[in-house]
Amino acid sequence: MPVTVELEGRLARITLARPPLNVLDLEHLGLLADAVEEAGDAAVVLLRAGEGCRAFSAGNDVKDHVRERAPAMLERFHRAVRGLLETDAITVADVTGDALGGGCELVLACDVAYAAPKARFGQPEIDVGCFPPVAAALLPRRVGWTRAVELIATGRRIDAAEAARIGLVTAVGEAGPVVETLLAKSPDVLRATKAALRAGGLAAAEEIYVRRLLPLADCEEGVRAFLEKRPPRWGPRTPPS
Repeated sequence: MPVTVELEGRLARITLARPPLNVLDLEHLGLLADAVEEAGDAAVVLLRAGEGCRAFSAGNDVKDHVRERAPAMLERFHRAVRGLLETDAITVADVTGDALGGGCELVLACDVAYAAPKARFGQPEIDVGCFPPVAAALLPRRVGWTRAVELIATGRRIDAAEAARIGLVTAVGEAGPVVETLLAKSPDVLRATKAALRAGGLAAAEEIYVRRLLPLADCEEGVRAFLEKRPPRWGPRTPPS
């Protein structure tokens, strides 16, 4: 399968497996959106390329950018992006190859991203007479206005070191260690934490702390475990209400 989702406990692995470059056409964009939806109940979602792929993703198929096909392409791709943006899970991009066009936009849609040293990033849509809507919305927040304009308007590619320096990715390195760290946390507390990060502002974060975090059994368990000098025993994730 060119797009798969594997559920393993609190982890969902979404794998792009269309070698060599993980170019995503209309069919595969639909599969990706479905996979993101299926992974929604996980605590951590890992987005990665499969074996034999030289790129994380070289983006959406150029043939789908023509006016007859572009609306369907945008609908399916943006359904996947909205799924990544709206999920309560912590989303992690493991970028082991180039992330270009829609591939770079998928990285921007994830909460954290780790890049292999040889990975490259770019939004080359301008060179085929287009612009990237997801990057237009998300890249300025990630790297600042002037860098976003320069990257989108020129189509320039950058290496992993520059991507980390400007904040497009979290760091150059492997995603595995942070995934393991996240999986050791309480899934309910992670959900509340992400909600507070999204909310913006101290008043909203305080409201989430008092009304959502404090009633959690895992909040009480974490404090008790610390005072008793033992590892916490987190409960299963509470189903969404």
